[in-house]
Amino acid sequence: MREDSVQPGIPAISSQQSAVSSQPQNADKMSALPATTIHDQQPLSTTAKDQRAREFTLSRRRFIGQVGVTGAVTIAAGVIGVEPLLGSKHSVAAATPGERQESQGNGSGEDHGNDRASECLKIRKDAAQAGFKATPPNLQHPTNNDEALYANKAASYSKGLPHNSDGTVVLSAFQAMVHALDSERPADFDAIPLGGNRKLTNPQAGAAFDMEGPDSHALVQPPAPTFASKEEAAEMAENYWMALLRDVPFRDYGSHPTAIAAATDLTNFGASFKGAKNGSGIVTPELLFRGLTPGDKAGPYISQYFYLPCFFGANGVDQRIVTAAPHATAGNGSAGGGRDYMTTFSDWLAIQNGSNPASGDIADPVQRYMRMGRDIGQWVHIDVLFQGYFQAFLVLAGLGAPFDDGNPYNGNPTQAGFGTFGGPHIATLLCEVSTRALKAVWYQKWFVHRRLRPEAFAGRIDYNRTHPGAFNVHPSMNSSTALAAIKQHNEQFNGAGNGTYLLPMAFPEGSSTHPAYGAGHATVAGACVTILKAWFKESTRLVDLAVTPVQPTDDGLGLLTYLGADAGNLTVGGELNKIASNVAIGRDIAGVHWRSDATESLKLGEQLAIGILKDQKTCYNENFGGFSLTKFDGTTVTV
Repeated sequence: MREDSVQPGIPAISSQQSAVSSQPQNADKMSALPATTIHDQQPLSTTAKDQRAREFTLSRRRFIGQVGVTGAVTIAAGVIGVEPLLGSKHSVAAATPGERQESQGNGSGEDHGNDRASECLKIRKDAAQAGFKATPPNLQHPTNNDEALYANKAASYSKGLPHNSDGTVVLSAFQAMVHALDSERPADFDAIPLGGNRKLTNPQAGAAFDMEGPDSHALVQPPAPTFASKEEAAEMAENYWMALLRDVPFRDYGSHPTAIAAATDLTNFGASFKGAKNGSGIVTPELLFRGLTPGDKAGPYISQYFYLPCFFGANGVDQRIVTAAPHATAGNGSAGGGRDYMTTFSDWLAIQNGSNPASGDIADPVQRYMRMGRDIGQWVHIDVLFQGYFQAFLVLAGLGAPFDDGNPYNGNPTQAGFGTFGGPHIATLLCEVSTRALKAVWYQKWFVHRRLRPEAFAGRIDYNRTHPGAFNVHPSMNSSTALAAIKQHNEQFNGAGNGTYLLPMAFPEGSSTHPAYGAGHATVAGACVTILKAWFKESTRLVDLAVTPVQPTDDGLGLLTYLGADAGNLTVGGELNKIASNVAIGRDIAGVHWRSDATESLKLGEQLAIGILKDQKTCYNENFGGFSLTKFDGTTVTV
């Protein structure tokens, strides 16, 4: 809904604005490899697939053998909380200091007279043992099997490797990449042939272990949609419409002809399109590109945490951003709007080979509030890993948002939280979960799914234009009105007669040089927002914090009062869910990810964060019953 009013005064930061700082405060693919292999004592077959699995198993066994039994237990830690396995609150891990001293040693035979060190060792071992027991032996990670189905690997990720003239990967290079992923030997990664200057992004991160939370191999994502499926076609259609609407303000979608056409087209995919719909199963213009979490359908498209006053200690954070130039420039077509990239097959092929782009982004000289797809796309191009959620935290702290009811310092007569259950604890935990989330999703990307990027799928569609049937795209794609619209768009940029079905990319380099499923941004978003939902009382309405909901003007230079009927119903938790979806789907709008990358990776990050919170729960001295939060699927959980 569009609401035109004068720009209001933004709510002044409360007297608690520095509560944090002023206190001492990525049909079918090879079978997935087993995630946990130290229980695997069964003979393996001699097929190539199982041989790869055997090599992988032995690789991780060798590492486990080097670190010993205690280390083997520790690396599998964190999948479930310790308390259900340890029993009562009065286990050593949860006992009060006085009760702990009554414990005799640490049960390991390694007591050396230092009670505190012995107790610390027991807590770590108990947490590791709980995670180890919770990880099923021979855990399998399901894939869509596309990698095995297509001999030319047309449905798999291959960007950065050398490619043939039809855009498919040189098989020897792909096999070298898979060999390295199977062996996990650093030298094998160093030997992967590249097709250009760009390097593969950190595949070894998926093989890393961690000392806290679930092991990266212990978390499971469902298979991605298959290459030839109707769902994949629907997701590609959405990516096309996202590109076509990049320069239309979100608040104008309700009346914009392209948005109306997009909503009609996506509705025609029926149940195969998994995006937001109304109660009748219809995609409306206002619901375009929204997420599926509680809160995503309410209020303006962009979360209020991207607009409200934000203070980093004494420094005010300007919520306006440096975005991409809003108009086409000389030599880049006459299409209007921002500059798009990779709309010719030669440019597309060079980028798939890993060549560096010929030119870079052109920045808008004026900073603006995020108001359209190009803006959020630019934000997620260069953001710092946990930036958006840290800013949301600063906004909430400044507003004096109440903590979760489970915080042990709520109503405490003599103490306030700080290093535990206070500002520094929350702030640092947002950073802490981020790299652990990346390790978890990098395993899914490189070692399990290896899903191709949307830009590569669009290349298959475009090649079919001159070589009908070369690639097995679902026939519903041919019925999508997005194809004619994207061809016309690209012809405006490339000249008459040069329309293509390539996906216009917001970034010169297109996607990153790592597979699509899962999505790094979305996994980090899921983890960080889960932390924030654990810490703050989600049900708090923003209006009860003296917040007037806002949305940007079409030029992004100011903010307007949001006058929608749901303005008074925006909540702390709903807007946290929304900022996670904004960032996750912002990568889709830029052309570098699929909807399912975003949707499923939010859940992966959520799993990761809950595991870390469970591990940490055993370490507190305070009487703490756990945090309650609403998951992305709408269910509630107490951690």
